[in-house]
Amino acid sequence: MRIAAPETSDLYIPTKRPFSFRRWFLDTGWRHLIGVVMLVFCSFPLLYVLSASLHPGGTLITANGLFSEVNLGSYQTLFDLPQQPYAAWYGNTLLIGTITSVCTVFLGALAAYSFSRMRFAGRRAGLLMLVLVQMFPQLLAVVAIFLLLNGISDIFPMIGLDSQIGLIMVYLGGALGVNTYLMYGFFNTIPASIDEAAKIDGAGHARIFFTIILRLVAPILAVVGLLSFVGTTNEFVIASIVLITPEKQTLAVGLYQFVSQEFSSNYSVFAAGAVLAALPVMALFLWLQKYIVGGLTAGSVK
Repeated sequence: MRIAAPETSDLYIPTKRPFSFRRWFLDTGWRHLIGVVMLVFCSFPLLYVLSASLHPGGTLITANGLFSEVNLGSYQTLFDLPQQPYAAWYGNTLLIGTITSVCTVFLGALAAYSFSRMRFAGRRAGLLMLVLVQMFPQLLAVVAIFLLLNGISDIFPMIGLDSQIGLIMVYLGGALGVNTYLMYGFFNTIPASIDEAAKIDGAGHARIFFTIILRLVAPILAVVGLLSFVGTTNEFVIASIVLITPEKQTLAVGLYQFVSQEFSSNYSVFAAGAVLAALPVMALFLWLQKYIVGGLTAGSVK
């Protein structure tokens, strides 16, 4: 039996459609346009600050022409002013930010593990209290913090006013609430069967927490550490009230001195200090960026 060959008219031969700018723009082109606009919008302040730091004029008006003149004199001046010890500010910021972020991660992880895995009286009330406390920003307690540290200075000067340890304790008290609740949501995504299997093998809560859970919740630990470090580095109001001695101040407080004086404002030196101050935050962000998306989204779904 012969099988008849299909007629040529029945075959479908796809043809390439001619390029249409209107169709491309409606499908995907508008996304590229929005991306370019946002990139320019976000990059301009960074380029402007960098240009101002390289311009020797000393004012923001002279820096309007981006990179019209390049000079590293502002960076050299930054470290040559004995009355404004920028190097000490830089070291203080890194020290305070690192200690605060590490302690925030550790204490917040302990609290989140307790709320997530243990059942005790007052657990639901404690979680509700964490949410309610965060409704009131720490800035509202500035006067109370000042009076409290001033009174502590008479008894324990090491943790009182003009003490970096006292400032770290203030930061820890304000950051533990929101970070604990953030990590609590992430801890709930870890199956409880892992804990039960470890308990059958004879492991206690401490061993489960340090050897198993902390490795599984590394993304949220990285996110909390990054947010804590960035917030501590950029904080100005509380640090300016607690720290009085110039050698103990942070970058946010110290850099303000370059532009706060009426007749000796030097914006190029201020911009140079801001550029150098952004380097640790940028390096930490690039190092932890693979954890950021997963850490922020995984804790929102149980």
